[in-house]
Amino acid sequence: MASRSRRLATLLFSISGGISRGSSDRIARAGALLLSRRISSASSSAAAVVVDDDESGGIYGLGGVLKEYEDYRRSLYGEFTHKALLVDAVGTLLVPAQPTAQIYKNIGEKYGVEYSEAEILTRYRRAYQKPWGQSHLRYVNDARPFWQYIVSASTGCSNSQYFEELYDYFTTEQAWKLCDPEAEKVFKAIKEAGVKVAIVSNFDTRLRPLLRALRCEDWFDALAVSAEVEAEKPNPTIFLKACELLGVNPEDAVHVGDDRRNDLWGARDAGCDAWLWGSEVTSFKQVAQRIGVKV
Repeated sequence: MASRSRRLATLLFSISGGISRGSSDRIARAGALLLSRRISSASSSAAAVVVDDDESGGIYGLGGVLKEYEDYRRSLYGEFTHKALLVDAVGTLLVPAQPTAQIYKNIGEKYGVEYSEAEILTRYRRAYQKPWGQSHLRYVNDARPFWQYIVSASTGCSNSQYFEELYDYFTTEQAWKLCDPEAEKVFKAIKEAGVKVAIVSNFDTRLRPLLRALRCEDWFDALAVSAEVEAEKPNPTIFLKACELLGVNPEDAVHVGDDRRNDLWGARDAGCDAWLWGSEVTSFKQVAQRIGVKV
């Protein structure tokens, strides 16, 4: 794999020497994206891949391929591999402080909810995965109709006061925690280095006040929220909107998220690079280092 990636990079550079500058840039960027997809596919596999390098006689593992790719990006873009970082919210930047089913049950007991946490979780997953019939978007404005359906389907309780208490709770800082305790330091370093940062999230209009409550809204230059953009991941539109807000081309950005379909495939369909959180990268410091930012 390393030898193939290296030969592809060499081929792209050799081609670019004999054509116009604009065409060269387009070919090189397309090659970078192709290399990224090959590397991402390899790094997401369950087993580490080690191959023989026929050209050098050395042994290359995945780390060698990643370094080669990052060096290749820097040869195109300069000091950093990307000009912008796009970040998923729930599951990547933050997660519920307690299991959702536990919160549904604890708050719901005074409203007559009798289902166990396990049953609530099963019903929640089943309801969430069903197509939302009233709109092609789940999160429209404050998304109350969607969440009322989810809460009722999960708990069997349609009490409006119960729903409002749950809905308001998930807008507070007590309901959430950051996935990475070093996130603030890392995002500050990334922004100081001149790399632009945006949130790209399938969320309703509570996201902005939630980020303010968590005191992390200032970490980002822009927010592309599905309820505002009227497009949900994996629709490329929301990634393109984030790039537009940051003033960068899609190929200049890398997106980090925990969902293979919504985050990886969606970002790549938009022309962005993409890394899978929890597999290819497991901390924001690692993200910064791969971009080339020292923390």
